[in-house]
Amino acid sequence: MIRVHNLTKKFGNKIVFTGINFSVRKGDFLTIVGPNGAGKTTLLKIMATLTRYTEGNVEIGGFDVKDSPEEVRKIIGVISHNTYLYNELTAYKNLKFFGKMYDIPEITARINDVLKDTGLSTEMHNRVGTFSRGMKQRLAIARAILHRPSVLLLDEPYTGLDQHASAGLEDVLHGLTGSKITTIMISHDMKRGLALCDHVLILASGGVAYHAPASEIADANRLQAVYDRCINVNAANNHSKIGETET
Repeated sequence: MIRVHNLTKKFGNKIVFTGINFSVRKGDFLTIVGPNGAGKTTLLKIMATLTRYTEGNVEIGGFDVKDSPEEVRKIIGVISHNTYLYNELTAYKNLKFFGKMYDIPEITARINDVLKDTGLSTEMHNRVGTFSRGMKQRLAIARAILHRPSVLLLDEPYTGLDQHASAGLEDVLHGLTGSKITTIMISHDMKRGLALCDHVLILASGGVAYHAPASEIADANRLQAVYDRCINVNAANNHSKIGETET
């Protein structure tokens, strides 16, 4: 469903990452972790057609994100730090607005379905401005899956959520695992990220430092150890390169 091949992104002379290669099968869940500045959000923005890549190729559902952005947008749902919701509108009216943008048939029935899936049926006629951060994030998921996307892209969906709200969001995401939606999630929460995913990828120092099935990682502590090793190895390599340059 998703294929990333030799992907490079530069901002001027600054290389964010280079030579990124990975693929995600239909219905699989990939969690991406990495230190701040590794390019995780930039990578997701490229897949969401919000940022252009410099070199390489990204295909989603058989469509190139650079050559066919309109087709890609039809089959993806995106959840980021910004919920893209209107606080002055009710939950129902927010979803009806987005439903019209996607020209979704039988929109009322579909809105009822996604509100039920995200546990917000009783809140449908309340203004979003009265919602907690956790409720807004669940409504953002309802917005993202409203048009029945094949791919869901999540950028740190747990940011700003308390423990209760995080547990509620996790329940919603678990509920999507059987829906055949292909999902990529960026997360700093290794325990939750590992519990949800089929594969885990560590992005560090401008490239893929680790990529393996979640079944190969016994628990979050093991993942943390692998993560620390990847970060330390890359840091040591970078330090050596700096030393060579200075010499």
